Amino acid sequence: MEKFMNTERDVYAELGVKKIINAAGTYTMVGGSRMSERTLSAMTSAARSHIVIGELQARVHERLAAITKNEAAYVTNGAACSLHITGAAAIARHWNRPHASLAPEQTAKCEIVIHRAHRNPYDWALRLLGVKLVEIGFPNSILPTTAQDLELAITENTAAIYYFFMLPGGWLSSGALAFKETLEVAQRRGIPVIVDAAAQVPPVENLWNITGQGASACIFSGGKDLRGPQASGLVVGRKEFMDWVGATAFPTYGVGRMFKVGREEIVGLWSAVEEYVSMDHSARAVWAEKRIAELGRAFQDSAILSVQRVYPNEAGQPMPQGIVRFKAAEGLSEPISSRVLRLLADGNPSIFTVAAGENGIFINPMTLTDAEFEIVTQRIKEIEKEIEKETRGGQRQK
Repeated sequence: MEKFMNTERDVYAELGVKKIINAAGTYTMVGGSRMSERTLSAMTSAARSHIVIGELQARVHERLAAITKNEAAYVTNGAACSLHITGAAAIARHWNRPHASLAPEQTAKCEIVIHRAHRNPYDWALRLLGVKLVEIGFPNSILPTTAQDLELAITENTAAIYYFFMLPGGWLSSGALAFKETLEVAQRRGIPVIVDAAAQVPPVENLWNITGQGASACIFSGGKDLRGPQASGLVVGRKEFMDWVGATAFPTYGVGRMFKVGREEIVGLWSAVEEYVSMDHSARAVWAEKRIAELGRAFQDSAILSVQRVYPNEAGQPMPQGIVRFKAAEGLSEPISSRVLRLLADGNPSIFTVAAGENGIFINPMTLTDAEFEIVTQRIKEIEKEIEKETRGGQRQK
Protein backbone atom coordinates (compact mmCIF):
# COMPACT_ATOMS: atom_id res chain seq x y z
CA MET A 1 0.00 0.00 0.00
CA GLU A 2 2.92 2.39 0.55
CA LYS A 3 3.29 3.14 -3.15
CA PHE A 4 -0.24 4.59 -3.15
CA MET A 5 0.30 6.86 -0.15
CA ASN A 6 2.24 9.63 -1.93
CA THR A 7 -0.09 12.59 -2.46
CA GLU A 8 2.37 14.49 -4.69
CA ARG A 9 1.73 12.50 -7.85
CA ASP A 10 2.46 13.41 -11.43
CA VAL A 11 -0.34 11.43 -13.04
CA TYR A 12 0.52 12.50 -16.58
CA ALA A 13 4.09 11.26 -16.14
CA GLU A 14 2.74 7.95 -14.81
CA LEU A 15 0.47 7.61 -17.83
CA GLY A 16 2.99 8.83 -20.38
CA VAL A 17 0.77 11.74 -21.42
CA LYS A 18 2.60 14.80 -22.73
CA LYS A 19 1.90 18.08 -20.95
CA ILE A 20 1.41 21.16 -23.09
CA ILE A 21 1.44 24.93 -22.83
CA ASN A 22 -1.96 26.21 -23.93
CA ALA A 23 -1.59 29.40 -26.00
CA ALA A 24 -4.99 29.08 -27.68
CA GLY A 25 -7.48 29.88 -24.91
CA THR A 26 -10.13 27.90 -23.06
CA TYR A 27 -10.48 25.15 -25.65
CA THR A 28 -12.22 22.01 -24.42
CA MET A 29 -9.87 19.78 -26.43
CA VAL A 30 -6.95 20.77 -24.17
CA GLY A 31 -8.82 20.91 -20.88
CA GLY A 32 -10.37 24.39 -20.81
CA SER A 33 -8.86 26.40 -17.96
CA ARG A 34 -6.76 25.49 -14.96
CA MET A 35 -8.48 25.51 -11.59
CA SER A 36 -7.07 27.56 -8.72
CA GLU A 37 -5.56 25.91 -5.67
CA ARG A 38 -8.55 27.17 -3.70
CA THR A 39 -10.99 25.37 -5.99
CA LEU A 40 -8.89 22.20 -6.06
CA SER A 41 -8.84 22.24 -2.27
CA ALA A 42 -12.63 22.65 -2.16
CA MET A 43 -13.10 19.66 -4.47
CA THR A 44 -10.74 17.52 -2.41
CA SER A 45 -12.66 18.47 0.73
CA ALA A 46 -15.96 17.54 -0.96
CA ALA A 47 -14.62 14.15 -2.04
CA ARG A 48 -13.69 13.13 1.51
CA SER A 49 -17.22 12.86 2.91
CA HIS A 50 -20.65 11.54 2.04
CA ILE A 51 -23.57 13.95 2.00
CA VAL A 52 -27.16 13.98 0.72
CA ILE A 53 -26.83 15.31 -2.82
CA GLY A 54 -30.15 17.14 -2.70
CA GLU A 55 -29.16 19.08 0.40
CA LEU A 56 -25.79 20.02 -1.12
CA GLN A 57 -27.48 21.16 -4.33
CA ALA A 58 -29.98 23.31 -2.44
CA ARG A 59 -27.25 25.11 -0.49
CA VAL A 60 -24.85 25.55 -3.40
CA HIS A 61 -27.53 26.64 -5.85
CA GLU A 62 -28.80 29.20 -3.37
CA ARG A 63 -25.31 30.64 -2.98
CA LEU A 64 -24.63 30.61 -6.70
CA ALA A 65 -27.87 32.48 -7.36
CA ALA A 66 -26.91 35.11 -4.80
CA ILE A 67 -23.37 35.73 -6.04
CA THR A 68 -24.50 35.86 -9.69
CA LYS A 69 -27.46 38.14 -8.84
CA ASN A 70 -30.04 35.70 -10.18
CA GLU A 71 -33.28 34.26 -8.87
CA ALA A 72 -32.00 30.70 -9.21
CA ALA A 73 -28.99 28.66 -10.33
CA TYR A 74 -28.16 25.04 -11.12
CA VAL A 75 -24.92 23.08 -11.58
CA THR A 76 -24.78 20.50 -14.37
CA ASN A 77 -21.94 18.43 -15.77
CA GLY A 78 -21.26 20.66 -18.77
CA ALA A 79 -22.72 23.45 -20.89
CA ALA A 80 -24.05 21.01 -23.51
CA CYS A 81 -25.74 19.07 -20.71
CA SER A 82 -27.22 22.35 -19.46
CA LEU A 83 -28.69 22.97 -22.90
CA HIS A 84 -30.20 19.49 -23.04
CA ILE A 85 -31.68 19.80 -19.55
CA THR A 86 -33.10 23.29 -20.10
CA GLY A 87 -34.63 22.11 -23.38
CA ALA A 88 -36.23 19.16 -21.58
CA ALA A 89 -37.45 21.50 -18.84
CA ALA A 90 -39.07 23.74 -21.46
CA ILE A 91 -40.88 20.74 -22.94
CA ALA A 92 -42.06 19.65 -19.49
CA ARG A 93 -43.23 23.19 -18.76
CA HIS A 94 -45.09 23.30 -22.08
CA TRP A 95 -47.09 20.18 -21.15
CA ASN A 96 -47.20 21.13 -17.45
CA ARG A 97 -46.08 17.70 -16.35
CA PRO A 98 -42.79 15.97 -15.46
CA HIS A 99 -40.55 15.35 -18.45
CA ALA A 100 -40.13 11.67 -17.59
CA SER A 101 -43.90 11.17 -17.90
CA LEU A 102 -44.12 12.46 -21.47
CA ALA A 103 -44.69 10.16 -24.42
CA PRO A 104 -42.23 10.48 -27.34
CA GLU A 105 -45.11 11.78 -29.47
CA GLN A 106 -45.61 14.69 -27.07
CA THR A 107 -41.95 15.67 -27.25
CA ALA A 108 -41.92 15.33 -31.04
CA LYS A 109 -44.85 17.71 -31.25
CA CYS A 110 -42.96 20.44 -29.41
CA GLU A 111 -41.00 23.09 -31.26
CA ILE A 112 -37.98 25.20 -30.32
CA VAL A 113 -37.39 28.28 -32.45
CA ILE A 114 -33.78 28.95 -33.49
CA HIS A 115 -32.15 31.52 -35.77
CA ARG A 116 -30.37 29.97 -38.75
CA ALA A 117 -27.46 32.27 -37.91
CA HIS A 118 -27.23 30.52 -34.51
CA ARG A 119 -27.04 26.93 -35.76
CA ASN A 120 -23.87 25.26 -34.48
CA PRO A 121 -22.53 21.82 -33.50
CA TYR A 122 -23.62 22.34 -29.90
CA ASP A 123 -27.32 22.40 -30.76
CA TRP A 124 -27.12 18.60 -30.98
CA ALA A 125 -28.02 18.88 -27.29
CA LEU A 126 -31.46 20.08 -28.39
CA ARG A 127 -31.80 17.76 -31.39
CA LEU A 128 -31.22 14.71 -29.18
CA LEU A 129 -34.38 15.58 -27.25
CA GLY A 130 -36.45 14.61 -30.29
CA VAL A 131 -37.95 18.09 -30.49
CA LYS A 132 -38.53 19.96 -33.76
CA LEU A 133 -36.19 22.90 -34.40
CA VAL A 134 -37.95 25.70 -36.29
CA GLU A 135 -35.41 27.86 -38.12
CA ILE A 136 -35.92 31.55 -38.89
CA GLY A 137 -33.87 34.07 -40.87
CA PHE A 138 -30.64 33.55 -42.77
CA PRO A 139 -26.99 33.27 -41.61
CA ASN A 140 -26.04 36.57 -43.26
CA SER A 141 -27.08 40.20 -43.41
CA ILE A 142 -28.78 40.20 -46.83
CA LEU A 143 -32.26 39.97 -45.33
CA PRO A 144 -32.06 40.55 -41.56
CA THR A 145 -34.52 38.68 -39.37
CA THR A 146 -37.45 40.77 -38.15
CA ALA A 147 -39.67 40.61 -35.10
CA GLN A 148 -42.48 39.53 -37.40
CA ASP A 149 -40.43 36.53 -38.55
CA LEU A 150 -40.19 35.41 -34.95
CA GLU A 151 -43.85 36.13 -34.26
CA LEU A 152 -44.91 34.00 -37.23
CA ALA A 153 -42.64 31.13 -36.17
CA ILE A 154 -44.30 30.84 -32.77
CA THR A 155 -47.22 28.40 -32.66
CA GLU A 156 -49.24 26.57 -30.02
CA ASN A 157 -46.46 23.94 -30.06
CA THR A 158 -43.58 26.32 -29.29
CA ALA A 159 -41.85 25.30 -26.06
CA ALA A 160 -38.90 27.72 -26.14
CA ILE A 161 -36.71 30.05 -28.16
CA TYR A 162 -33.00 29.22 -28.29
CA TYR A 163 -30.57 32.13 -28.56
CA PHE A 164 -26.80 31.88 -28.98
CA PHE A 165 -25.35 34.93 -27.27
CA MET A 166 -22.07 36.43 -28.43
CA LEU A 167 -20.79 39.99 -28.49
CA PRO A 168 -19.95 41.45 -31.94
CA GLY A 169 -16.55 40.43 -33.24
CA GLY A 170 -16.75 36.71 -32.51
CA TRP A 171 -17.24 33.81 -34.90
CA LEU A 172 -21.05 33.94 -34.89
CA SER A 173 -22.77 34.67 -38.20
CA SER A 174 -24.83 37.82 -38.66
CA GLY A 175 -28.52 37.84 -39.57
CA ALA A 176 -30.25 37.02 -36.26
CA LEU A 177 -32.85 39.22 -34.62
CA ALA A 178 -31.32 41.40 -31.90
CA PHE A 179 -31.41 39.89 -28.43
CA LYS A 180 -33.55 42.73 -27.03
CA GLU A 181 -36.17 42.33 -29.77
CA THR A 182 -36.15 38.55 -29.36
CA LEU A 183 -36.90 38.94 -25.66
CA GLU A 184 -39.69 41.45 -26.35
CA VAL A 185 -41.47 39.03 -28.69
CA ALA A 186 -40.95 36.10 -26.33
CA GLN A 187 -42.35 38.02 -23.36
CA ARG A 188 -45.43 39.08 -25.29
CA ARG A 189 -46.10 35.47 -26.25
CA GLY A 190 -45.14 33.90 -22.90
CA ILE A 191 -42.35 31.78 -24.41
CA PRO A 192 -39.16 31.08 -22.40
CA VAL A 193 -35.84 32.11 -23.95
CA ILE A 194 -32.89 29.76 -23.35
CA VAL A 195 -29.54 31.47 -23.92
CA ASP A 196 -26.32 29.63 -24.71
CA ALA A 197 -23.51 31.86 -23.44
CA ALA A 198 -21.05 29.04 -22.72
CA ALA A 199 -17.91 31.09 -23.39
CA GLN A 200 -19.33 34.54 -22.73
CA VAL A 201 -17.41 35.43 -19.62
CA PRO A 202 -15.64 37.74 -19.55
CA PRO A 203 -17.27 40.13 -19.08
CA VAL A 204 -18.26 38.91 -15.62
CA GLU A 205 -21.42 41.03 -15.82
CA ASN A 206 -22.89 38.58 -18.30
CA LEU A 207 -23.55 36.27 -15.35
CA TRP A 208 -26.43 38.57 -14.41
CA ASN A 209 -26.97 41.00 -17.31
CA ILE A 210 -28.33 38.42 -19.77
CA THR A 211 -31.00 37.13 -17.41
CA GLY A 212 -31.52 40.65 -16.14
CA GLN A 213 -32.72 41.59 -19.62
CA GLY A 214 -35.38 38.89 -19.47
CA ALA A 215 -33.90 35.51 -20.49
CA SER A 216 -35.52 32.59 -18.68
CA ALA A 217 -32.25 30.67 -18.44
CA CYS A 218 -28.64 31.39 -19.39
CA ILE A 219 -25.96 28.72 -19.72
CA PHE A 220 -22.24 29.07 -19.02
CA SER A 221 -19.41 26.56 -19.24
CA GLY A 222 -17.86 25.89 -15.85
CA GLY A 223 -14.54 24.81 -17.33
CA LYS A 224 -13.81 27.84 -19.49
CA ASP A 225 -12.98 31.23 -18.04
CA LEU A 226 -14.92 30.55 -14.84
CA ARG A 227 -12.04 28.15 -14.10
CA GLY A 228 -14.16 25.48 -12.51
CA PRO A 229 -14.15 21.73 -13.23
CA GLN A 230 -14.16 21.13 -16.97
CA ALA A 231 -17.06 18.70 -16.60
CA SER A 232 -19.34 21.36 -15.14
CA GLY A 233 -21.90 23.82 -16.40
CA LEU A 234 -23.82 26.66 -14.79
CA VAL A 235 -27.45 27.56 -15.49
CA VAL A 236 -28.83 30.77 -14.02
CA GLY A 237 -32.26 32.23 -14.53
CA ARG A 238 -35.78 33.05 -13.47
CA LYS A 239 -37.20 30.98 -10.62
CA GLU A 240 -40.38 29.99 -12.45
CA PHE A 241 -38.42 28.36 -15.26
CA MET A 242 -35.55 27.14 -13.10
CA ASP A 243 -38.01 25.19 -10.93
CA TRP A 244 -38.69 23.10 -14.03
CA VAL A 245 -34.94 22.70 -14.55
CA GLY A 246 -34.54 21.45 -10.99
CA ALA A 247 -37.41 19.00 -11.44
CA THR A 248 -35.81 17.62 -14.63
CA ALA A 249 -32.09 17.56 -13.85
CA PHE A 250 -29.99 15.18 -11.76
CA PRO A 251 -30.73 13.36 -9.47
CA THR A 252 -34.27 13.11 -10.91
CA TYR A 253 -34.86 9.89 -12.86
CA GLY A 254 -35.26 10.45 -16.57
CA VAL A 255 -32.96 12.51 -18.80
CA GLY A 256 -31.51 14.18 -15.71
CA ARG A 257 -30.25 10.88 -14.34
CA MET A 258 -28.08 10.41 -17.44
CA PHE A 259 -26.18 13.57 -16.58
CA LYS A 260 -24.90 12.82 -13.10
CA VAL A 261 -22.95 15.64 -11.47
CA GLY A 262 -20.74 14.70 -8.53
CA ARG A 263 -20.41 16.49 -5.24
CA GLU A 264 -16.88 17.45 -6.27
CA GLU A 265 -18.09 19.30 -9.37
CA ILE A 266 -20.93 20.98 -7.48
CA VAL A 267 -18.58 22.32 -4.82
CA GLY A 268 -15.80 23.04 -7.30
CA LEU A 269 -17.97 25.21 -9.53
CA TRP A 270 -19.36 27.10 -6.55
CA SER A 271 -15.82 27.83 -5.38
CA ALA A 272 -14.69 28.89 -8.86
CA VAL A 273 -17.64 31.23 -9.47
CA GLU A 274 -17.22 32.79 -6.03
CA GLU A 275 -13.57 33.47 -6.87
CA TYR A 276 -14.38 34.72 -10.38
CA VAL A 277 -16.87 37.38 -9.36
CA SER A 278 -14.40 38.81 -6.83
CA MET A 279 -11.51 38.93 -9.33
CA ASP A 280 -10.06 42.26 -10.49
CA HIS A 281 -11.08 41.90 -14.12
CA SER A 282 -9.83 45.36 -15.07
CA ALA A 283 -6.33 44.53 -13.86
CA ARG A 284 -6.45 41.25 -15.76
CA ALA A 285 -7.41 43.05 -18.99
CA VAL A 286 -4.51 45.47 -18.51
CA TRP A 287 -2.17 42.52 -17.96
CA ALA A 288 -3.36 40.87 -21.19
CA GLU A 289 -2.86 44.10 -23.15
CA LYS A 290 0.70 44.36 -21.85
CA ARG A 291 1.48 40.80 -22.89
CA ILE A 292 0.21 41.36 -26.45
CA ALA A 293 2.16 44.64 -26.66
CA GLU A 294 5.30 42.81 -25.50
CA LEU A 295 4.75 40.15 -28.14
CA GLY A 296 4.54 42.86 -30.78
CA ARG A 297 7.74 44.53 -29.60
CA ALA A 298 9.57 41.20 -29.60
CA PHE A 299 9.06 40.92 -33.38
CA GLN A 300 8.88 44.55 -34.47
CA ASP A 301 12.13 44.21 -36.47
CA SER A 302 11.35 40.81 -37.98
CA ALA A 303 11.71 40.43 -41.71
CA ILE A 304 9.27 37.53 -42.04
CA LEU A 305 6.57 37.95 -39.41
CA SER A 306 4.41 40.56 -37.70
CA VAL A 307 2.08 40.62 -34.71
CA GLN A 308 -1.49 41.87 -35.02
CA ARG A 309 -3.59 42.73 -31.97
CA VAL A 310 -7.13 41.36 -32.23
CA TYR A 311 -10.01 42.62 -30.10
CA PRO A 312 -12.34 41.08 -29.09
CA ASN A 313 -11.04 37.55 -29.38
CA GLU A 314 -12.58 34.90 -31.64
CA ALA A 315 -15.17 33.99 -28.99
CA GLY A 316 -16.33 37.60 -28.80
CA GLN A 317 -14.84 38.02 -25.32
CA PRO A 318 -13.55 41.52 -24.50
CA MET A 319 -9.98 40.32 -24.19
CA PRO A 320 -7.09 41.02 -26.59
CA GLN A 321 -5.12 38.34 -28.32
CA GLY A 322 -2.36 38.34 -30.87
CA ILE A 323 -2.08 36.89 -34.34
CA VAL A 324 1.45 36.09 -35.39
CA ARG A 325 1.44 36.41 -39.18
CA PHE A 326 4.21 35.08 -41.39
CA LYS A 327 4.93 36.63 -44.77
CA ALA A 328 4.55 34.42 -47.83
CA ALA A 329 7.63 32.26 -48.15
CA GLU A 330 8.95 30.09 -50.95
CA GLY A 331 10.56 26.75 -50.42
CA LEU A 332 8.08 25.43 -47.83
CA SER A 333 6.13 22.26 -48.57
CA GLU A 334 3.05 23.17 -46.50
CA PRO A 335 1.06 26.26 -45.40
CA ILE A 336 3.08 28.34 -42.96
CA SER A 337 0.45 28.14 -40.23
CA SER A 338 0.43 24.33 -40.40
CA ARG A 339 4.21 24.24 -40.26
CA VAL A 340 4.39 26.58 -37.27
CA LEU A 341 1.66 24.72 -35.35
CA ARG A 342 3.49 21.44 -35.90
CA LEU A 343 6.83 22.88 -34.79
CA LEU A 344 5.25 24.34 -31.67
CA ALA A 345 3.54 21.06 -30.83
CA ASP A 346 6.69 18.99 -31.45
CA GLY A 347 8.90 21.18 -29.28
CA ASN A 348 9.81 20.70 -25.64
CA PRO A 349 7.71 21.88 -23.96
CA SER A 350 4.90 21.26 -26.42
CA ILE A 351 2.85 24.36 -27.23
CA PHE A 352 -0.75 24.22 -28.45
CA THR A 353 -2.57 26.91 -30.37
CA VAL A 354 -4.74 27.20 -33.48
CA ALA A 355 -4.35 28.64 -36.97
CA ALA A 356 -5.47 32.12 -37.97
CA GLY A 357 -5.78 31.44 -41.68
CA GLU A 358 -2.98 29.93 -43.77
CA ASN A 359 -0.28 32.34 -42.66
CA GLY A 360 -0.95 33.00 -38.99
CA ILE A 361 -1.47 31.57 -35.52
CA PHE A 362 -3.35 32.87 -32.50
CA ILE A 363 -1.60 33.64 -29.22
CA ASN A 364 -4.20 34.05 -26.48
CA PRO A 365 -2.92 35.19 -23.07
CA MET A 366 -6.03 34.02 -21.18
CA THR A 367 -4.61 30.60 -20.33
CA LEU A 368 -0.93 31.52 -20.05
CA THR A 369 1.23 32.44 -17.09
CA ASP A 370 3.96 35.06 -17.44
CA ALA A 371 6.60 32.34 -17.57
CA GLU A 372 4.70 30.40 -20.24
CA PHE A 373 4.22 33.54 -22.32
CA GLU A 374 7.99 34.02 -22.34
CA ILE A 375 8.50 30.41 -23.45
CA VAL A 376 6.00 30.82 -26.28
CA THR A 377 7.68 34.03 -27.45
CA GLN A 378 11.13 32.43 -27.39
CA ARG A 379 9.93 29.37 -29.30
CA ILE A 380 8.37 31.55 -32.01
CA LYS A 381 11.72 33.32 -32.34
CA GLU A 382 13.42 29.97 -32.88
CA ILE A 383 10.83 28.96 -35.48
CA GLU A 384 11.24 32.35 -37.16
CA LYS A 385 14.94 31.63 -37.65
CA GLU A 386 14.25 28.11 -38.96
CA ILE A 387 11.74 29.32 -41.55
CA GLU A 388 13.91 32.25 -42.57
CA LYS A 389 16.85 29.90 -43.09
CA GLU A 390 14.79 27.45 -45.15
CA THR A 391 13.37 30.28 -47.23
CA ARG A 392 16.83 31.64 -48.04
CA GLY A 393 17.96 28.13 -48.91
CA GLY A 394 15.04 27.65 -51.28
CA GLN A 395 15.76 30.97 -53.00
CA ARG A 396 19.46 30.07 -53.48
CA GLN A 397 18.53 26.77 -55.12
CA LYS A 398 16.55 28.69 -57.71
